[in-house]
Amino acid sequence: QVQLVESGGGLVQAGGSLRLSCAASGRIFGINTMNWYRQAPGKQRELVAAITKGGSTNYADSVKGRFTISRDNTKNTVYLQMNSLKPEDTAVYYCNAIILVFTTQMTTNDYWGQGTQVTISS
Repeated sequence: QVQLVESGGGLVQAGGSLRLSCAASGRIFGINTMNWYRQAPGKQRELVAAITKGGSTNYADSVKGRFTISRDNTKNTVYLQMNSLKPEDTAVYYCNAIILVFTTQMTTNDYWGQGTQVTISS
């Protein structure tokens, strides 16, 4: 069984920083793109940042210049460094990864973490 486990959420004041981590575990044969999504109350889940296996990154316009996504392929872990946080960054943050697994054959599946709450006070 493949699992994604997030950590690092919490409550901080506006202007502060948080670092989220997401570790993938299980019978993993490779990890392609790793992503961070977020969902605020009453809103749709949105892509915050993405990173390919080779390290290419992509960010939502709302977080460019403030958030940095990175990954450690030796640890199957993705990080999200969040700086200059704003109240509108308040949301549940989800890790997502496209992972190569073997069931009856090699295939890529889409996995999600359980989510971690990030709350920014004004």
